[in-house]
Amino acid sequence: MNKTIRNIIIVAFFTVGGGWLGIWLNNLTGNTQPPMQSLGVLVWLTTPALSGIFLRAFGGDGWKDSGFGLNLISSWKWYLAAILVYPLAALLTFGLAALFGFVSAEGFATQGFSAYISAAGVMLVGSLMKNIFEEFAWRGYLTPRLDAAKVHPLLNHLIVGILWWSWHLPYYYYFLDRAVLKAAISTSIPVFLLIGLLVMPPTALLFGELRLLSKSVWPVFILHNVINALSMPLLINGFIEVKGPLAFIFTPTNEGVITSIFFGVAGWMLYQYRMKKTANN
Repeated sequence: MNKTIRNIIIVAFFTVGGGWLGIWLNNLTGNTQPPMQSLGVLVWLTTPALSGIFLRAFGGDGWKDSGFGLNLISSWKWYLAAILVYPLAALLTFGLAALFGFVSAEGFATQGFSAYISAAGVMLVGSLMKNIFEEFAWRGYLTPRLDAAKVHPLLNHLIVGILWWSWHLPYYYYFLDRAVLKAAISTSIPVFLLIGLLVMPPTALLFGELRLLSKSVWPVFILHNVINALSMPLLINGFIEVKGPLAFIFTPTNEGVITSIFFGVAGWMLYQYRMKKTANN
């Protein structure tokens, strides 16, 4: 088997199985801590990234396409895009939702915008550690290694999106507090997971193309943190309320269908730009 493909399969195995291994370890050790403070969640969080780092060091992948460098001068516009793309997508989604009467922002009026900024800051701090492991797994390893294996870019992002979704399943099933999850979603958990399978690939397209254009993990790491920090307090802290049976379509978070479509359009534009740039070189 081709070494690159073999190593991708190994990382995919740890991606899909790491969380379930963590749950098994918690059960085996009789864990009494909250799941998000347990050994199992550490195993879930770290196994994809650590397996990729191990294979770069000892499995023959090397570090050339790891994306560890900042590339600030050559990629400044991709850092700017990373900061702006989610706020723009969220505002457009919110505008559509407000137009059709699906969303209320009364929470901002009652709590104040400063309360939202405080909540976003707390969420940002909590996201930093989680997302560094996520992004050094997906965009630090899988996206560039699939590219090295000459997988078509769109298939590359689809594979990463599905693996990314599968990695989240133990998180939603076991590790994340049910009260937090129910506050953040407008559907049943099974429907939410199915919607996640739809919205992850367009998001992976945006993230992956930003990674390949910038040749760095860091713009995507910033984008991921911006999304988490700005979107999660909206519903969890009650700053907005999305109403009706189509709430999952119009919610201005990264789990919303319309927001993911905007992400997919942005990712497609980046893909087209990259293909034209490659053709001209």
